[in-house]
Amino acid sequence: MSEFLWTSAAMVEAMRTTTQGALPEGITGISIDTRTIKRGEAYFAIKGDVHDGHAFVEAALKAGAGLAVVETAQRDKFPADARLLVVDDVLAALVELGIASRARLKAPIIAITGSVGKTSTKEALRRVLEAQGKTHASVASFNNHWGVPLTLARCPADVRFAIFEIGMNHAGEIETLVKMVRPHYAVITTVEPVHLEFFAGVEAIADAKAEIFLGLEPDGVAILNRDNAQFARLQKSAKKAGVSRIVSFGADQKAEARLLDVSLHPTCSAVHANILGHDVTYKLGMPGRHMAMNSLAVLAAAELMGADLVHAALTLSQVVPAVGRGARHVLEVPSGEATLIDESYNANPASMAAAINVLGAAAVGPKGRRIAVLGDMLELGADGAKLHAGLLEAVQSNGIDLVFCCGPLMRNLWDALSTGKRGGYAGDAAALESQVLAAIRAGDAIMVKGSLGSKMKPIVSALEKRFPGNAALDDAAV
Repeated sequence: MSEFLWTSAAMVEAMRTTTQGALPEGITGISIDTRTIKRGEAYFAIKGDVHDGHAFVEAALKAGAGLAVVETAQRDKFPADARLLVVDDVLAALVELGIASRARLKAPIIAITGSVGKTSTKEALRRVLEAQGKTHASVASFNNHWGVPLTLARCPADVRFAIFEIGMNHAGEIETLVKMVRPHYAVITTVEPVHLEFFAGVEAIADAKAEIFLGLEPDGVAILNRDNAQFARLQKSAKKAGVSRIVSFGADQKAEARLLDVSLHPTCSAVHANILGHDVTYKLGMPGRHMAMNSLAVLAAAELMGADLVHAALTLSQVVPAVGRGARHVLEVPSGEATLIDESYNANPASMAAAINVLGAAAVGPKGRRIAVLGDMLELGADGAKLHAGLLEAVQSNGIDLVFCCGPLMRNLWDALSTGKRGGYAGDAAALESQVLAAIRAGDAIMVKGSLGSKMKPIVSALEKRFPGNAALDDAAV
């Protein structure tokens, strides 16, 4: 195969561009960020919410970019010998390149969406498949109007497997994205009350998630959570869209990827399941029943995509939580150690309850406490206050000792807590930080979680800075 991801000639043809300067024969990758760009890559000057990428074109070229893709309206800003592909709209050109990339792919392609767990499921499937062949997958949560075409355009033509994550905040978004990807398999992890600010109810969210069926290739397979309350609605939507095969996963007796038994441990799970008629027992290097459930979808997908099921199940022991999604750190505190569970990436009612369940199972020292540090869950609309107060059940049933809350919505949980469980409250995360730092002692297990807009990550960073330690060792991954 060529050393290039794209030849310059192929890019010109796919994006219908004009050219400027002495272009290289080809490019080795695609970047939209000059902070991480590598020599030989193409830089796409996308206009973001905060910055216009055209302001960084010269920096990209000086850093060794093979070429830059810029808009016709801004080409005069750059020297006549600058290595440019000139287009009417950079994002539209990226979409065209993504579509061209999809047209040359011969690998089985899977798209993953869901209210909760899509990134963790995508990462677990990536780990499983890349152990068996060249695999391309979405980076981080590149699942929106620029992330999906970027992931497509970055996909080498010779991969054995390709995995795409597809997200949405509003109806209509998934359909547009999935019709670029045209997957052979589509997973919906679950449907939960997320982004309610933009939807009439959970049923409307299910309908928006079901848009993923509209881009499935003929004879494509839908992989659905049979335990989810919206399963029947999703099943009906899939059939209406012409999906001929629906594979379900869950504990339900009718599930084709069925959970038979699970033993939950502080840092891992032992799972016994039947996957499409094959009995498998495996260790999953991530704690929590919700992770065990999604591992069923991972193994079903791997089997359907032609991977070796036994090898896939063994690989799941090496899958560990990512930063912001359950990664653990040992904190060196006075007189001993504490455990930090970083769930700061994002939050909604389902993922918050799942994270509290994981905290409830976390090991603590002789005098240690289980401490939840919680920020607002956003985009919940009129039900926001009730859904925050409703977290009380998870706090009580999991034996959480102390709860620190920040934000106006999380005030509803704070007011519902008994006095003995109240660790501290503040209007925002910045104001809560000092209270959390002052409370930690040896033996504690601390979980930090909230929506991105709640800015909980700085609390995690402050704990790691004040009490330097190391990443917690997961026995399941050894």
